[in-house]
Amino acid sequence: MSLISKIGDAQFAAEVINSDRLTVVDFGAAWCGPCKKLHPVMAELATEYNDKVKIVEVDVDHASDTAVQFGITSVPQLLFFKNGKVKETVIGLLPKSKIEEKIDRLLVDE
Repeated sequence: MSLISKIGDAQFAAEVINSDRLTVVDFGAAWCGPCKKLHPVMAELATEYNDKVKIVEVDVDHASDTAVQFGITSVPQLLFFKNGKVKETVIGLLPKSKIEEKIDRLLVDE
């Protein structure tokens, strides 16, 4: 079972904006090759940070309102939300270590 929730427009506010912990949103699409490579990395991070960070996945083709709202024009794209606000953005495929650095820095800034 994956610790990553797949959400759409209807769940976004409840799952991300109103979350009481750091939330990483992985914007992607089924047709996106780099997104497929990022998925196992995000699954590992979801397991490793399970008690501290929420990781959710949004398919831009099925949640177009949310994608437009946050200006998602290319995928994969990660948005790091804290207290309902975007604190970091990553566009493209990054190594796991770089994503961990961003998560760790945002967790320290609490």
